[in-house]
Amino acid sequence: MKNGKRFLLLALAAAAALVLGIGVGSVWVAPGDIAAILAHRLFGAPLPAGLPAAFVPMVLDMRLPRVLLAFLTGAALAACGAVMQSLLRNPLASPFGLGVSSGAGLGAALVIVGGVSVAGPGTFLLPAVSLVFALGTTVLVLALAARLDRGASGTAVILAGMVLSLFFNAVMNLLATGDPAHAQRIQLWMLGSFNMKEWSAVWVLAPVTAACLPLFLRRARELDALTFGAEQAAALGVDLRRCQNELLLLTALLTGCSVAFVGVIGFIDLVAPHLARRLFGAAHRRVLPASALLGGTCMVLCDLAARTLVPSREIPIGAITALLGAPFFLLVFFKTRKREAGHAED
Repeated sequence: MKNGKRFLLLALAAAAALVLGIGVGSVWVAPGDIAAILAHRLFGAPLPAGLPAAFVPMVLDMRLPRVLLAFLTGAALAACGAVMQSLLRNPLASPFGLGVSSGAGLGAALVIVGGVSVAGPGTFLLPAVSLVFALGTTVLVLALAARLDRGASGTAVILAGMVLSLFFNAVMNLLATGDPAHAQRIQLWMLGSFNMKEWSAVWVLAPVTAACLPLFLRRARELDALTFGAEQAAALGVDLRRCQNELLLLTALLTGCSVAFVGVIGFIDLVAPHLARRLFGAAHRRVLPASALLGGTCMVLCDLAARTLVPSREIPIGAITALLGAPFFLLVFFKTRKREAGHAED
């Protein structure tokens, strides 16, 4: 099957996931009713006579912003994962594994402990602090990697990121333990949730994602070169240090904006890029948009599972993604080890 048809099928799957995410819940909303409600809001079209009045705010103010935020978050994290895996030349690299998500989560936990509510000042203070911590974590990872390895190799960056991730998670657990009044919010933040998210989060994340994805695509040639190794990339004219620093800071910006509103969610940024490469090959002009579509679709479906699997209760979405992503991580790890062992024998 040609890549054009694959992209069309992927786009249709994403659209179907969005419709399911909006329609499925405590009350089923048919696709035709969703279309009528959107036409009413966008174009002033009259609502069908038999449509319950409660469906309009439920779709427009509750389900639609939640589903769009889930899609944007999945797309952003997946695109960042694709960039990091190629940039660091490691199939296990991701914003979650490098501590960027945990750093942003720590910033959010400090705001929560400080007593700032989600409404009012906390609406934008919390994401702003999370973003600052995400960028600061990236700078700290690069500094530690440079101390471990003067060339700041991909392995050194991953090692530094894993150490900081463990440290930040430990600090968040200590904050939750030491402040019982906010323990539930911090624990929920550590596992991620799209519950009760409003349009304000969508209006922040949507333009940031729309701005960052084209910037990633502009670096597609450099990312393609880096997949062949640092020496080959340098021979093709790639400034490895500059490219690495710029793209890591850009992924920190996008990851920080994503985590700031929904909490720490892992493994989507690992799984989606591998699936994209399996379906569309290694060229980043196809891998990046495919990763974004796959990540957004997977996140919407995981969020749907999180709020429907257990009646009257919601499972943290980080638990759903970890259940699916952890076995995938092991699969990639063992395949990578097997490939390296084969190369060593040669």
